[in-house]
Amino acid sequence: MIDLFSLKGKVIIITGATGLLGSQHAEVVAEAGGIPVLLDLDQDRCNQLADKLKQKYSVDAIGYKVDITKEEEIIDNLSIIRKKYKYIHALINNAANNPKVEDSKEKAFSRLENFPTAVWNTDLAVGLSGSFLCAKHYGFLISQNPAGGTILNISSDLGLIAPDQRLYRKAGLPAELQPVKPVTYSVVKAGLIGLTRYLATYWADKNVRCNAICPGGVENNQNSEFLKEVTSRIPLGRMAKKDEYKGLVLFLLSDSASYMNGSIVSADGGRSVW
Repeated sequence: MIDLFSLKGKVIIITGATGLLGSQHAEVVAEAGGIPVLLDLDQDRCNQLADKLKQKYSVDAIGYKVDITKEEEIIDNLSIIRKKYKYIHALINNAANNPKVEDSKEKAFSRLENFPTAVWNTDLAVGLSGSFLCAKHYGFLISQNPAGGTILNISSDLGLIAPDQRLYRKAGLPAELQPVKPVTYSVVKAGLIGLTRYLATYWADKNVRCNAICPGGVENNQNSEFLKEVTSRIPLGRMAKKDEYKGLVLFLLSDSASYMNGSIVSADGGRSVW
């Protein structure tokens, strides 16, 4: 019987691979027999994760230090990958800055009227331009694979809905000092949805599919007041566990989703429904 969820022998590039969700994406690839190629900014962390996956799942995991905002680094890495594996079967565009919601006694950095242009440029360079560059190079190599492959973009529920800035309010602060979710997060995540739709038609004749998932927030040691407020806005009444997106990622990478292309899949506990 054919295992539609198997990734056996498939070479899968994962950007931002050592982060909270990136490491979960890498793990499910390894669990399904795939070859996780881990890209991130810290070689030691890449090596540690690759070693862990090798030992646990007996797969040929490997990590590379690549700054995806620098096209020449992607090109150099692609040359290495091509020589080692010949083909790529999938790309997970996961890397992104997570701009912080910060307050200050003098200026609220995260507010739109104060938001630094340099931070805007950096956030878009990683989350959006970096995804474009990875699709341009790794995606092109996928299109050269006779069997085709898939690109999976990691967007967010905030690519579908506006952030509820009430979640970040702090008692006692005047309006001009209230922290907010920075503008770049929404812009990057919405941009990834646009990139997904573009790529879904671009290499379709080469059997390259492109889909996006829109995860909700992951519980990760947030303060109790924030958790109370955010979970009251989620129909399931809680934030996600960090491993709860593994099944969806596996599905969209595997042959189980062979006719899914250009899909934008929300996985946010129902938050974007309201």
